[in-house]
Amino acid sequence: MRRISHGSPDWKRGMKLLLIAVCDDMPVECANIARQIETILKQSDTDFVIKKFFGAQELIQSRESFDIVFLDIKMPEISGMELAKEMRKQGRLSLIIFITSASEYVFDAFDVEAFQYLLKPIQTDKLKNVLEKATKRIQIDDNTDFLIISANRQIQKVFLKDILYIESIGRIAIIHCNGGTLEAYEQIGVLEDKLSDKSFFRCHKCFLVNLNYVDAFNKTEVQLENGEKIMLAKRRYEDFQKRILSHMKIKGGIM
Repeated sequence: MRRISHGSPDWKRGMKLLLIAVCDDMPVECANIARQIETILKQSDTDFVIKKFFGAQELIQSRESFDIVFLDIKMPEISGMELAKEMRKQGRLSLIIFITSASEYVFDAFDVEAFQYLLKPIQTDKLKNVLEKATKRIQIDDNTDFLIISANRQIQKVFLKDILYIESIGRIAIIHCNGGTLEAYEQIGVLEDKLSDKSFFRCHKCFLVNLNYVDAFNKTEVQLENGEKIMLAKRRYEDFQKRILSHMKIKGGIM
């Protein structure tokens, strides 16, 4: 197999859609906070999606790439602080905003690089100020493209940098990411068209691979940096070889 050396990815800015999670074990509180956020954001030009979670485990199991996560600290089984630590372990870079009725955890918030700490009951002017700052931070930091997909009757945002490869099984696209998999009701040909000018290549009728994760290849398969192997169609080998060589030159890789 031929081995690949990578330079640093250089992504363009993606379309603007703010994906927000609100996690509070009290459904009424959760709904009220989500409603406050919605009211404030509707006054701006921001496109957004707000998703409510009534427990830490539910949010941990979600594979979505949230821009902002509002976390209640005092929750049963897994506290908001423990959840935040787990999110950081998983490499999630969401802006974390703690919401709580207790102020004694404020210094612990620094350990998980929390963006802000809001006390209940949340004052509208303070929430608006935090949202404005968070949105500006995301606009500065977010230079990453992403896909908007429909999965499990929900709209989800998936950053391209997190996608290892996409596998087609019938009419379902299995999106293999660093943190797990997502099932999208998309045909692989449609996704190929969407990603045609990005760092993706259709190496097989059933596979679309992110070239940034290719570690080695031969005439029948592609090996990723995590050791996984996916099929490479013989008739696509020459085109793949040309594309990966061009990709490496652009990214500064050495062969």
